[in-house]
Amino acid sequence: MFEFEYGFIGLFITCFLAATVLPVASELFLGTILAMGYDPILSLIIATTGNTLGGWLNYGIGYLGKPEWLVKVGATKEKIEQWKQKVNQYGVWLALLSWLPFVGDVIGIALGFFRANLFLSFVFIAIGKFIRYAVIILVFLYFK
Repeated sequence: MFEFEYGFIGLFITCFLAATVLPVASELFLGTILAMGYDPILSLIIATTGNTLGGWLNYGIGYLGKPEWLVKVGATKEKIEQWKQKVNQYGVWLALLSWLPFVGDVIGIALGFFRANLFLSFVFIAIGKFIRYAVIILVFLYFK
């Protein structure tokens, strides 16, 4: 049995918040955790889980949204229609890009807003987040 470290709790929280609209640099925190000697596999699992749950929160926020709310905060009907077309065209495949800075949060919200398949969106969000952190960890370990 392993002793759960407080750094993992911080990693989870940081990665969760990084998946929301808050400007949090989870990559930096992950690199710090790894530099301190934390287990890379467990770090990957925790970072992916936290960031994925944050992405799912974005989907949920979008799912609760209504078109008139977007218009009230300054979105044009043309922009709303463009996003709807992208979600309809690319569907849940967009969820693989939900890890991207700035636009990733919008992708998650748009998937929920336009009612992309819930299960597949969640799966692809998780896959995208996993690949992102796996690459970060591999690069860190390579250059360590």
